[in-house]
Amino acid sequence: MTKTFLLELGLEEMPAHVVTPSIEQFSKRITEFLDENRLSYGKVKKYSTPRRLALMIDELADKQDDIDEVAKGPAKKIAQDENGDWTKAAIGFAKGQGGNPDDIFFQELKGTEYAYIKKHELGKSSNEVLENLNKPIEEMIFPTRMHWGSTKFEYIRPIHWLVAMLDDKVVNTKILDIKASNKTNGHRFLGHKEINIENASSYLKVLKDDFVIADSEERKSIIENQIKNIGISNSWIIDIDKDLLEEVNNLVEYPTTFYGKFDSKYLNIPDEVLITSMKDNQRYFYARNQNKELAPVFIGVRNGNNEYIENVIRGNEKVLVARLEDAQFFYQEDQKNDIAFYVNRLKNVTFHVKIGSVFEKMKRTSIIANIIAEHLDISNDELMALKRASEIYKFDLVTGMVDEFPELQGIMGEKYAELMGETKTVATAIREHYMPTTAEGELPSSKVGAILAIADKLDSIMSFFSVDIIPSGSNDPFALRRQAYGIDRILNNMNWDISLELIQKEIINKFDENDNFEKNQVEVTEFIIERLKQLFKNINMDHDIIETTIKSTTHSPSIIVKIAKILKEQRQTSDFKETIESLSRVQKISEKANGNIQENSINTNLFQNESEKNLFDAVNEIDISMNNLDKLFQQIKELHPIIDKYFEENMIMDKNEDIKNNRLIQLNKINELGRIFGDLSELVIK
Repeated sequence: MTKTFLLELGLEEMPAHVVTPSIEQFSKRITEFLDENRLSYGKVKKYSTPRRLALMIDELADKQDDIDEVAKGPAKKIAQDENGDWTKAAIGFAKGQGGNPDDIFFQELKGTEYAYIKKHELGKSSNEVLENLNKPIEEMIFPTRMHWGSTKFEYIRPIHWLVAMLDDKVVNTKILDIKASNKTNGHRFLGHKEINIENASSYLKVLKDDFVIADSEERKSIIENQIKNIGISNSWIIDIDKDLLEEVNNLVEYPTTFYGKFDSKYLNIPDEVLITSMKDNQRYFYARNQNKELAPVFIGVRNGNNEYIENVIRGNEKVLVARLEDAQFFYQEDQKNDIAFYVNRLKNVTFHVKIGSVFEKMKRTSIIANIIAEHLDISNDELMALKRASEIYKFDLVTGMVDEFPELQGIMGEKYAELMGETKTVATAIREHYMPTTAEGELPSSKVGAILAIADKLDSIMSFFSVDIIPSGSNDPFALRRQAYGIDRILNNMNWDISLELIQKEIINKFDENDNFEKNQVEVTEFIIERLKQLFKNINMDHDIIETTIKSTTHSPSIIVKIAKILKEQRQTSDFKETIESLSRVQKISEKANGNIQENSINTNLFQNESEKNLFDAVNEIDISMNNLDKLFQQIKELHPIIDKYFEENMIMDKNEDIKNNRLIQLNKINELGRIFGDLSELVIK
């Protein structure tokens, strides 16, 4: 016999961003609890609002499954004395298993006989098991926690009620001093403080009758359809942003969508400012007319019904207009000064107390950007634009608009730069230097913007590492991992071959010793290369190839990605296994003896047979070009039969020190070729 199980946790309003992950965690913890306690169940339905997390579980078993198992006890010589009588150890073992010594039987295990007892454990009733439901609920983890009253217990928000029912019966459980019942709360303003649930299966209807739509997907669909209807009725194009829809959905229990208007005079403000005011600050959706121009309207979602909706609209219009008035004021005031004024103010803005000002950061970034540009194919115009952009790219940080709307940094830099006479290339680079703003966010599309973005991020990483502020564990307050990953993604996207090791050396040579960039140079390279693992996972790269290629001696992220793709493709070929085995053998010998090599040039006069000369000639003919890695790997593949022959005819560790050293030098050169592709010993070959 099975039952429908309802569990609802009632809380103060949770932050919108917490609701979805919380119901997922809630479901996971409860189902794991049921699994651990041998209670079988059917479909699990998840419901959530800002004030509740709920599960409805179909076909929950009436009781635990019975279990039959064999318990192992002491060895026979301990369980029985020399007369065959039961010892205290045997009696205690039997009692502990719920039986008596007569239930014991012996069985041999690895040459020794042990005492065993067969156990048949009857399953407890589901109601008895569910009495301990408080444990998985109380153990939930949240990004922020609070405590209330006199208890030390902490949770995302104070708990107000608990519903736990098996069909029409209440489960005997509680959290803190809150006992489970069949009473829930309706909508905070439209519903009742306390409503009865007669049966678990009636949960959704009971709440809907009291102005609560507990099914988050149903609420989302209602909001989306209402917005679409508003758009159709007014011939507007409305961008239903998925993230905003998710957030708004987790702010309401009974959604009603409305639209309001604002004066068209505010349309002279850049669209990005208006959208930020609506979307980010007020959680409104925006609309465009049929010409795709921003319309002077906004779409909001109310947590309630249509009653007094006109008052709601007027109130929201007043709030938005106040924000737009501020934006218009800052937009006009900011244009009264030139870029030089704002750049000079950056001298008094601290980037970090241990590193210096934002102005000083821009000076360093300008030098780094120029070093990077020297390795790339860019025009004189692009070089001039890069120089100018790197000298001013943070100026908007001290404008009134960005102070009021920090999320517009870079965006307002681009707008103001164009208004103040800068070229489109310079203005675009100012916006793009922040990219990507999230781990998988949009990348710079212009060369100048990409170089500036890399330079700015590289300066941040090198600067923080120079003062020993290095991410560890989950601690990364300055988002250095994201910035490193951004460097990898940009280099790969632009297909730029830049060695992080080489670039850092050139940067260090340009700066004073006091900058201390040399201190953690190797760690910086490893830190950025390590982030490639995230990129590789996103393109489903094999784990062993990831571990192989991130140890490539090129230290060039874009080249490492190409190498990984080549290895993945090549591992399907018939001679891949033999090639890797030959190179791995070379690597093992070479790296073991590397410290004993006396010099680095091969003396051909010390060759004793043709196999040495053939290997020498074959290696010298290899064209080490990063521009054609496929060809390079093919050339290395062609070495493997020559290497095998070489090992057959030569003893590497010859008694003659000169000959031994000469052969080790040769193997070291081959190893250097192989290490371009990484640590080949990490590859799994079959």
